[in-house]
Amino acid sequence: MLDVRRLQVLRAVVTSGTVTAAAAHLGYTPSAVSQQVAALEKQAGTALLERVGRGVRPTAAGLLLTEHAALIASAVARAETALADLRAGRTGSLSVRYFATAGSTLVAPALARLRAEHPGIRVDLELTDPQDPFQEVERGRADLAVVVGARGRVDGGIRLVHLLDDPYAAVLPAGHPLAERKTVDLHELAGEQWVGSEPPGPCLEPVTDACAAAGFSPGFVVGSEDYATAQGFVAAGLGIGLMPGLGLRVRHPGVVVRPVRNPEPVRVISAAVRETALEQPALRGLLEALSDAATSAPPGGAEAD
Repeated sequence: MLDVRRLQVLRAVVTSGTVTAAAAHLGYTPSAVSQQVAALEKQAGTALLERVGRGVRPTAAGLLLTEHAALIASAVARAETALADLRAGRTGSLSVRYFATAGSTLVAPALARLRAEHPGIRVDLELTDPQDPFQEVERGRADLAVVVGARGRVDGGIRLVHLLDDPYAAVLPAGHPLAERKTVDLHELAGEQWVGSEPPGPCLEPVTDACAAAGFSPGFVVGSEDYATAQGFVAAGLGIGLMPGLGLRVRHPGVVVRPVRNPEPVRVISAAVRETALEQPALRGLLEALSDAATSAPPGGAEAD
């Protein structure tokens, strides 16, 4: 294989017209330049330069290799520029995974800010189940994922950045006896029929763990993995439910939402990223934007009506 650096030495000699001038341009000695050209001629198997008076000129093979050396130099320059743009966050792509209730509150404003600060970044955005995004980061298929309750799952090479704690609140039919209360003790819901709003996994675990701590297991009689539908079931009198604040930003007119205590279930929402991906300025910018969105997010949970 032809040596790329020697090709550039040949190009310098051909464009300058003399070995001495090429040496001055490259910062080499004339003998070093001559040695590089001789080594390249050995690799090429043919003469590349011929003497003309006090200077040199390329042979047909020398001219051919000089033209290709120019193309190589141009390609390297483009590669260096592209790398500089990538390292500065001017170009590149990010693969982001999120779950539904984090979309409008956290992901949307964060991506809007990312687009303003890094307009050249392409974002591969995909909605996934709350149980799945962490695996996407682990397997290298995503640069960042908004995840729920992954604290005990972090291995080497993955960093979790806490975004917010999302407490669950009691969702009651408007005429329920506890609807007049400002706060509900969790054990008071022990004998109720329950409307489920979470599939098994990290979003249901805070509910079942809190109920277990209060001394009972919730009796689910109907369920939906959509918070709007689950609220509709509650409004219809099919049962009561516990739902997270991010899932209660749009309220059904037929329900009352009350804070829960002793204990209060809380799901922890974080951003999972690969440590190596943090070298990207755009990813660091997205993390900062997500954190700011979480800090400024208006509460969506329980409040006194």
